[in-house]
Amino acid sequence: MKSAKNGRDGRTRIVEGALRRFSQDGVSATTLASLREESGVSVGSFYHHFASKEHVFGVLYADTLRMYQEAFLAELRRHEGAREGIEAIVALHMAWCGENRERAHLLISERPPKRDEPGGTEVSDSRRAFFKQVSEWWRPHMKNGLLQPVHPTMCYVLWLGPANEMCRLWFAGAHHPTQEEITGLCEAAWQSLRQQPA
Repeated sequence: MKSAKNGRDGRTRIVEGALRRFSQDGVSATTLASLREESGVSVGSFYHHFASKEHVFGVLYADTLRMYQEAFLAELRRHEGAREGIEAIVALHMAWCGENRERAHLLISERPPKRDEPGGTEVSDSRRAFFKQVSEWWRPHMKNGLLQPVHPTMCYVLWLGPANEMCRLWFAGAHHPTQEEITGLCEAAWQSLRQQPA
């Protein structure tokens, strides 16, 4: 009989193995057999912890999103100024993606689980709470005429869309971003989101 420790280790090995496989091959191309082979667990051990490949992905995606959102909000709250906050988040995004490449690849490249899929409820609830907290930081700057009133989806695209594209090139081995380029991405985000003078 497995101990509680071994049970946790088995789950951890499955999640870590799935992260490697999903990052390298993509979720759709990853098979259950390759997940078990990567993590070194038996069929019985796998199904003791997860019901399916999709279940592993949902858990992994929700956990990764939580990690990213916590880092994002912690950095955002460090900055009272509108421009400083906008630019700091772009720099944080690039640094976090560089330090967590496999997890970042998952967030950038894979479709998040839908609400009725494994992990979907957690992802949906997490996003709702996250956008609420970002809005609380944003609102005073908007009222002061510094930041535009922007829908959350459009806000995300303008704020981090170019940075995500740079990360895709980076992860594909096509280009390694320089500090000058990251500074340029920070400036571009600010210019996209600030209120323009009348």
